Amino acid sequence: MTLTPQFLDELRARTTLSTLIGRTVKVQRAGREFKACCPFHNEKTPSFTINDDKGFYHCFGCGAHGDAIRWMTDQRGLPFMDAVKELAAAAGMDVPAPDKRSAERAERAKGLHEVMADAAKWFAQQFDGLAGAEARALLAKRGIKPETARAFGMGYSPDTRGALRTALKDYGDALLIEAGLLIQVEGKEPYDRFRGRLMIPIKDARGRVIAFGGRIIGDGEPKYLNSPDTPLFDKGRTLYNLDRAQSAARKAGRVIAVEGYMDVIALAQAGFDEAVAPLGTAMTEHQLERMWRMVDVPILCFDGDSAGQKAALRAAGRGFPMLEPGRSLSFVTLPEGMDPDDLVRAKGASAFEAFLTKPEGLATRVWNAELVAEPLETPEARAGLRKRLTERAQTIQHPIVRDEYIAEYRQRFDEQFGRGRQTARFEGQRGGGGRPFPRGTFKNGKWTPPDRPVSNEARGVQTTGIDPLLARAVLAGLIRHPVEIARHVEVLGSLRIGGGALARLFEAVIDVALEDQALDTPGILTILAKSGFDSVASDLLRADTLPFSFTQSGTDPVEACSDLNEAIAILAAGPVVAGALAEATARLETSGEAGDFERQQALLKEQMALRERLANLVLADEGDIGDKAV
Repeated sequence: MTLTPQFLDELRARTTLSTLIGRTVKVQRAGREFKACCPFHNEKTPSFTINDDKGFYHCFGCGAHGDAIRWMTDQRGLPFMDAVKELAAAAGMDVPAPDKRSAERAERAKGLHEVMADAAKWFAQQFDGLAGAEARALLAKRGIKPETARAFGMGYSPDTRGALRTALKDYGDALLIEAGLLIQVEGKEPYDRFRGRLMIPIKDARGRVIAFGGRIIGDGEPKYLNSPDTPLFDKGRTLYNLDRAQSAARKAGRVIAVEGYMDVIALAQAGFDEAVAPLGTAMTEHQLERMWRMVDVPILCFDGDSAGQKAALRAAGRGFPMLEPGRSLSFVTLPEGMDPDDLVRAKGASAFEAFLTKPEGLATRVWNAELVAEPLETPEARAGLRKRLTERAQTIQHPIVRDEYIAEYRQRFDEQFGRGRQTARFEGQRGGGGRPFPRGTFKNGKWTPPDRPVSNEARGVQTTGIDPLLARAVLAGLIRHPVEIARHVEVLGSLRIGGGALARLFEAVIDVALEDQALDTPGILTILAKSGFDSVASDLLRADTLPFSFTQSGTDPVEACSDLNEAIAILAAGPVVAGALAEATARLETSGEAGDFERQQALLKEQMALRERLANLVLADEGDIGDKAV
């Protein structure tokens, strides 16, 4: 069996070397590389380095050097073909079946690289000659300097049907057609694909020309024309300027994805060599994965118009399933009507750099987009928003990241629509115990502060209004899922549970978890036992009769944490609404005014809504706890 260089290159590209080696050797990140103690000789100080971008390992002690395949043969002791088959299976690739034409295909691929290199040289010659005057003028008008054009190998294709075909006739029509340089129409002579265009070579990660992009000179459609997919070129897997951006990204610590060739070229001229671009398609999963091999959080900087922002959101959607701890996307939004090329030409590199220093995180970009997607005046519309955010978060494959996104969007939703810990301060005054007290009415689903200070009746309700059964359930949930404590520490610290063992245990659990956020349930129980809380905490965890997913053992952790977040929001909101309701009722009794009556009714509805939210958390066949709480 003969394996083509293209197959082996693709196999190496799809294999993350640090992950492969990390299965049998303990590796540590060291900047953009990884290091380890060399598995090929005994050493105490790591001198073995792994470079995922370049796809090789090297030991500075014994000189061991190789790629993923070499690792499998030298370290694992596998025969070459067995190593290839194992790597291909892990990468989801099919090993080519043996056939007599394998050598011919390998030779043809070699010929394709050669013909593309010669085509690039010929286009560059036309660009520098008399025929390329219009192309040079176009670049000059766009502010592209001659040295920049040479660095990117730019060229020109004359507006004729056979100039390139004649220049490269020694290769034969069949190879030129396979390379995407000629178009074959049945019954007619093949003719040049690119005519009357500024030619931009597209290269692979090794700097070899594999395709071309052609921009029309003057009017006409399409404005940009790319090579078709060929044995060398898959536009969904290729990033323009990847060969130059790899090393630049390591130095800059970032990679910038923009929409098109000219953006990349203009940014490189302005000093931003770490820019790449997709090739006439929306950003694909393969392209995102390639950028993640360079940096943990690529910056997506698309045009400021509606189409550009939609493209950014499509990329965000494709990135969600692939998120991992520490690996995300960030976004830069330019002024409407401007692209990076426009910005650096009009305002210079410093203006673009200013945008790069304040990127928007992935979670925020999606939240903001969904928030303005449609009016949110009705409960049904707000439920739709919540459903869309939850469904998007649930596409994330990594369970910890998925859990964090669900909790993050739940918290943002509650804050946006006046739930959970959303309380507003009355100007210059505070509630009992130094905490801000709530005020106001509800409008468009949000809490608006009232204009008068809180009454003694309201203070009394807020102090004693925590439902003990719900508090017990939340405490049991926090012990089972201690990671949620740090996320909700502000609201948990503000709750007034009252006196007794439950209140003391509540405070102790929060203190223990905050001292060591890596503690799990057994660790928390051990520390609590030493502090004399062993029986109380054990009773809580034996309370599987508490009818919530987060109090039960063996439930889905994502669902349990999501429900626990909702329960904490209800627990905190209950006393707030009850206090405001007590105040409104007291005022209504003395004033009898219609405004006070309307306010009381609105608060009664909000209290009922809290009860319904709590009832929705109760597991099936567990009784009517919603009527007892809040």
